[in-house]
Amino acid sequence: MTAFTHRFAPLALAAACGCASHSLPPRAFPDAARLPAQATLPDPLIKMDGHRIKSRSEWFRQRRPELKELFAYYMYGPIPPKPAQLKATVTGEHRDFLGGQATLRLITLEVAPHDPQAPRIDLMMILPNHRPGPVPVFLALNFWGNQAISSDPRIPLTRGWLRGNCRGCTNNVATDAARGTQSDDWPLAEIVSRGYALATFCNADLDADRPDASLGLYAWLAGNDPRRNTPSDRGTIAAWAWGFHRCVDYLVTDRDIDAKRIATLGHSRNGKTALLAAAFDERIAMAFPHQAGCGGTAPSRGKIGESVKAINTRFPHWFNARFKQFNDAPERLPFDQNALVALCAPRPVLFSAAEEDQWANPAGQFEVLQAADPVYRFLGSPGLAATEMPPPGKLIASPLGYYIRAGKHSMTAADWRVFLDFADQHFRRQPKLP
Repeated sequence: MTAFTHRFAPLALAAACGCASHSLPPRAFPDAARLPAQATLPDPLIKMDGHRIKSRSEWFRQRRPELKELFAYYMYGPIPPKPAQLKATVTGEHRDFLGGQATLRLITLEVAPHDPQAPRIDLMMILPNHRPGPVPVFLALNFWGNQAISSDPRIPLTRGWLRGNCRGCTNNVATDAARGTQSDDWPLAEIVSRGYALATFCNADLDADRPDASLGLYAWLAGNDPRRNTPSDRGTIAAWAWGFHRCVDYLVTDRDIDAKRIATLGHSRNGKTALLAAAFDERIAMAFPHQAGCGGTAPSRGKIGESVKAINTRFPHWFNARFKQFNDAPERLPFDQNALVALCAPRPVLFSAAEEDQWANPAGQFEVLQAADPVYRFLGSPGLAATEMPPPGKLIASPLGYYIRAGKHSMTAADWRVFLDFADQHFRRQPKLP
């Protein structure tokens, strides 16, 4: 099979880790107790020193970097830097996928090719065979492995440790019984028929989603030394976002992909990750954080559904240790999730929700978009083209988009049709391919 090596700008390697050290942001911010309480969502256009941003240049050179530091310091932990080397190996290429409609391309991404302990990403790409040139791509994070999305036996079983709710898994390991168990929720034929590629990988490739963070990126960065794997320096969502960025590193080199039309997508915790990845990487043109809720698309100051304390208690590893300081005082956070959306500006972002998924606070998600809108308009974008939540089934397709449907917390084929419609609107695609 073919292989290539992509080298990044030189970075010092952490001791025996094969990757640059993931340190805290260069400046320390006040402890949570010293931050002023703000009952409403903080204005992203006002810096920590009280200065209001007055120009596009100030936003991109001052406030945007400050917000990234704030999110890394108080909430997600820093996203580890680029590896010194990324090796991508195409391990399979099958043009007869989906009855000849698509090509199945299997790629292994190695972040430290000479270290067998280093994380590896199994990226599965599905490309429309009838394409006039490079195509836009949905880069999506999945829960149970690539084999769950299609029953095609040529797709390797995911290697990572999977949570106990994985269908077809035995002792947290994928088996052949796991093949195709989520295929109804990923309408592959429809995605490619509308001219899009899908690239997807499993979150377990980067982190096993265990509270002890004993398997995955951070354990490797720490040389498997628990004393160096400190909670203040890590967050599992940041590790998964790092995986998104490594996949983008590959996708921008793939001639079949339009590097200017890469969209990140995920459901629930994976949706939190899709939004964080887009906020921190301007190569990503669009984000689809589906039902991402607290820690993603819902306000930390929200009074409905999951609270900061609840999410930190149940999933202490998703965010860094400092975020726990806000369990009983989320109003002291110097930002809220509207600022994370603002980091994406002016790129399109679609929030999608479900009426019965009140744990994810659909109304609060709409408020987050409203509070991000001023940044989009400041940068010349129309922002959010609605002043009230739309009725179920109606897509608000403005750059800040919103959609709510009947039903519960899930991702369905019908949701994908909304994603595709929103992408059509903003990628300004050609008509449907044959």
